[in-house]
Amino acid sequence: MSFEKNILCIGAGYVGGPTMAMIAHKCPQYRVTVVDIDPERIAQWNSDDLPIYEPGLVEIVKAARGRNLFFSTEVEEGIKESEIIFVSVNTPTKTFGAGAGMAADLQYWDKTARQIRKHSESNKIIVEKSTLPVKTAQAMERILTSADNGIRFDVLSNPEFLAEGTAIKDLEDPDRVLIGSTQTREGLKARDVLVEIYSNWIRAERIITSNIWSSELSKLVANAFLAQRISSINSISALCEKADADVEEVARAVGMDSRVGSRFLSASVGFGGSCFKKDILNLVYLCRYYDLKEVADYWEGVVKINDYQKERFILNMLNIMFNTLANKRICLFGFAFKADTGDTRESPAIFVAKRLIEEKAKVVITDPKALKNAMKDLRDVAGEISYVEDPYEASAGCSAIAVMTEWKIYGDLDYKKIYRSMAKPAFIFDGRNILDHEKLFKIGFNVFPIGKPGLTHF
Repeated sequence: MSFEKNILCIGAGYVGGPTMAMIAHKCPQYRVTVVDIDPERIAQWNSDDLPIYEPGLVEIVKAARGRNLFFSTEVEEGIKESEIIFVSVNTPTKTFGAGAGMAADLQYWDKTARQIRKHSESNKIIVEKSTLPVKTAQAMERILTSADNGIRFDVLSNPEFLAEGTAIKDLEDPDRVLIGSTQTREGLKARDVLVEIYSNWIRAERIITSNIWSSELSKLVANAFLAQRISSINSISALCEKADADVEEVARAVGMDSRVGSRFLSASVGFGGSCFKKDILNLVYLCRYYDLKEVADYWEGVVKINDYQKERFILNMLNIMFNTLANKRICLFGFAFKADTGDTRESPAIFVAKRLIEEKAKVVITDPKALKNAMKDLRDVAGEISYVEDPYEASAGCSAIAVMTEWKIYGDLDYKKIYRSMAKPAFIFDGRNILDHEKLFKIGFNVFPIGKPGLTHF
């Protein structure tokens, strides 16, 4: 079968895999290949046990796989055969050298750019899908064109705005698709090729075009604004607990102001995920690079409030449970950074688990999708940690439950049964404010939500 376009994605992670699956699902006239250097990950994409969990993902992968969607480790061959290459490699926060702790680590991106240059035999459109610092497209273009081999590369910026847990919905019906290009005749022509792909299922008014630098910066700023809202309400949750106010009532009143809106005003133990912290620190580094100290300090404060909220959660547990957690079994309900995903990157549960171990507690972790990742995250932690899928079994004999992820199943459990199996006095620290606190209190629990007065029997 011949296809109208051959599309390649380098990187089979949380962005590349679902995005390419959706393009293949919506565009059967295109051949879509996803390549990765990790053979185990590719094997999982070719199985019924995908490497990531996302509601609705397995269905669209199965429908398109083998028809016009392919997963492979043949990176070089994929580069040669494709006309359009999406680059979706990892860009973690740098841990060494200049900018350590804030700047993006671009070594994988740099390696990929050089690999594309080396193995290309025809003109290519290169699409930045990874979250990258402003002006990265310019650096990529310089790398690609440094070899005078007569091949033309047009670089576009197409940042992802996916929320884990709703990624398939976000791909199928996005708020917007942003495509940045150079404003040259060739750049605009390349941009129109990408617009044509998305136009197969997305309305024209939702496809936004811009210059390439605005596109790159928009991704960082969007995540920074969302994280800022979470840190803002989390800072107020601390005040609510001292002032006997209810953070949910405050958030509802604030959120009904049409100038503010209600989304991302749910107080919690803190935000996680692969994007928010990384992107804000990247923004901070960028501001400092341009000598905008006050702007950098402002955005860094968003991250500091998030760190403060996680530490505050632990200190509340310590103070409330008679100033010692030593030898007490503490059960974490959830380890993923949010519900409906198995992703644990930057999850507050990692910090909380490590701090509990520092306090000599015995930690029991339960999660419907994230236990394997939890084991990897805590493999080097010296302490007593158990991983139990069944929440009833996990909480038995524990002195406290800490709700870390807003999985719906945790609101539907039989807490009378759980209370009977726990050590007394029994505590619940609801880090997501998803439980019926009055009901739990009547059962016998001492209940401590985020941003609300605690309910205690002593």
